[in-house]
Amino acid sequence: MVSETVVAAGVALVVTASLPFYLYGAWYILDQEVVTWDVLIHHLKFITVGLLLTGVPMVTWMLPRFFDQLGGFAALHAFLGIQAYAMLLVALTGIVRIFQVKRQHDLYETDAADRDVDISELHENMGAWRGRLRVGVVGYVLFWVLAWIVGMARFFIDYVLY
Repeated sequence: MVSETVVAAGVALVVTASLPFYLYGAWYILDQEVVTWDVLIHHLKFITVGLLLTGVPMVTWMLPRFFDQLGGFAALHAFLGIQAYAMLLVALTGIVRIFQVKRQHDLYETDAADRDVDISELHENMGAWRGRLRVGVVGYVLFWVLAWIVGMARFFIDYVLY
């Protein structure tokens, strides 16, 4: 049987490994002049891997053990993690509406680069949706990093320094 320390180290490594996927996915889409369907799918592949590398250990290992470890650091770690996912939901409320409007105007087609369209002119609420997306993404990353820091501190306190 694998010791709990080895499993905890594996979980810490897997969650840490998600950060480069988030960073590359963000850099890739920000580096594009026009977001076509192919660009969006490429971006989402990396973001999805990052979410899986964070979400699977959380659901399969962290959550089942939460009440056994209930304390200040565990509560703070959980609170920050919940805030991260709440901010992800805020981002999704913006991106879904932006996606719908851009899809409606065929702006994900491969020839969309030929179109000179300010996406703010596509719908009167586009600015608010883009704001939600930005706030959600920045909030998710901020709370994810804070939860990661607290999680790593918990790991070192519980498994390295014990």
